[in-house]
Amino acid sequence: MTKTISFNELRRVKDSLPDGTMHRIADELGLKVETVRNYFGGANFKDGRSSGIHIEPGPDGGIVVLSDLNIWNKAQEILTEYNNAHDIITKEPHTIDLEDEGDEPKPAETSAENVEP
Repeated sequence: MTKTISFNELRRVKDSLPDGTMHRIADELGLKVETVRNYFGGANFKDGRSSGIHIEPGPDGGIVVLSDLNIWNKAQEILTEYNNAHDIITKEPHTIDLEDEGDEPKPAETSAENVEP
């Protein structure tokens, strides 16, 4: 199965990935880090290899045909994990009204030790 996207879309996905993702993908798929970087548009073929990607000139940076979706799918999985974790962290906490409805708020208690002269 192949996937066709624009080069700019490929780069947007790469730029959205959290730090350390290239190493994580390489480790989990048994690849060299440079091979994963090449998949996202890098060009270090001395230390890495091409990995199921073909780029042609065209609009929006060019047309990219991904013939091997293993790296793409792993990147999407990591993005989903990251976004879910980020959503949990950034959601506003729920507030709980501890006062019964209709009750007047109680004034703060003071003691002689807490009152300044």
